[in-house]
Amino acid sequence: MCLALVALDAHPRLPLVIAANRDEFHGREAAPAHWWPDGILAGIDRVGGGTWFGVDGKGRWALVTNFREGIPRDPDAPSRGTLVTHALAERTPPLACAAAIAVEGSRYHGFNLLVGDPQQAAYASNRASGALALTAGVYGLSNHLLDTPWPKLVRGKARMAALLETGDQRLEPLFELLADRAQAEPKSLPSTGISSEWERLLSSAFIVDPRYGTRCSTVLTLGRDGTARFAERSFDAGGSLTGEVAFDFAIKP
Repeated sequence: MCLALVALDAHPRLPLVIAANRDEFHGREAAPAHWWPDGILAGIDRVGGGTWFGVDGKGRWALVTNFREGIPRDPDAPSRGTLVTHALAERTPPLACAAAIAVEGSRYHGFNLLVGDPQQAAYASNRASGALALTAGVYGLSNHLLDTPWPKLVRGKARMAALLETGDQRLEPLFELLADRAQAEPKSLPSTGISSEWERLLSSAFIVDPRYGTRCSTVLTLGRDGTARFAERSFDAGGSLTGEVAFDFAIKP
């Protein structure tokens, strides 16, 4: 993912709401979300073999974002998408899982990981120390540390909080939030070691460019009644919708 908005116990009927965009080069092959044989619901990065965001039948979820720092890539580094599949396969509580992954984090390029279940959520990054248990509230994650106030994160969190206050349980308003193509003003852009052209391009929640852009938008909600809803929309290089999948299921204890 390159933008994830996560609400924990911030909605009267939904203890978890996640709205996230995956941005990637259009030439990198991927498959849309589906149930894997081992019980994970996620898309597949066909290059690295992992995924960017997934959930299982027990309501355990995980997602990863890259940490943007403008340094050369190590061709031998493992894919960060495997961190998500590892976190979903673990049975340890989210905080312990995130802490253990952080210890092994030096093998990977810069990453942020969020992992949770119906009881707990945690954050870890190999560009910070340890792991952090998350309490109730609305969080934002992009390509820097959790809640770094980049313009699209500030805007996205505010819109998410306002939506949650209405008590609306529909997924469509969340997809509308993720579809925001407004770019930040040059003076408010961060400096992450890439060109000003790329900083401006990457400053919108939904990115459209022939080379690189938002490949899919995903929404996950867990209800207090034990139900889960997962929906994903895929897009082409022009930002047009190319497909949609949706799954409703009961969380197994």
